[in-house]
Amino acid sequence: MNLAKPGLNSIEELLAHAIAMEREAAERYSELGERSRDLGNDLVGELFLQLAAIEKRHERELEIRAAGLKLPSIATQDYAWIDQGAPESAAHDLVLNLLTSHAALAVALHAEQRAKLFFDSARDFARDPAVAAMAAEM
Repeated sequence: MNLAKPGLNSIEELLAHAIAMEREAAERYSELGERSRDLGNDLVGELFLQLAAIEKRHERELEIRAAGLKLPSIATQDYAWIDQGAPESAAHDLVLNLLTSHAALAVALHAEQRAKLFFDSARDFARDPAVAAMAAEM
């Protein structure tokens, strides 16, 4: 995941990044939840599915905040958790099949930590106080 750079300086750009991050998190948590349940670990599966629902709700809330704004396009691979957007899904599927519950939780924790670093960086580099405030909120 790319950390914010000094050029991230508009509400629209911050929202576009935040929406992309929430969308990726919701998709990955959903996949991890289904995979955990398939492996018979219902407890971890339900945890991931609850996290997916939370991230999806965050995505919708951000989309509401962005209503009427022209958001820049954000490359999906900038926020990929597992396989940087490779055109083939084989690597992605292999990773999902090999992950233990502990490893899946570690992947999710790492992604959440990267998201926090992104927003901390966006706050620190923002020249616009409104962007800094929104990044701090996120």
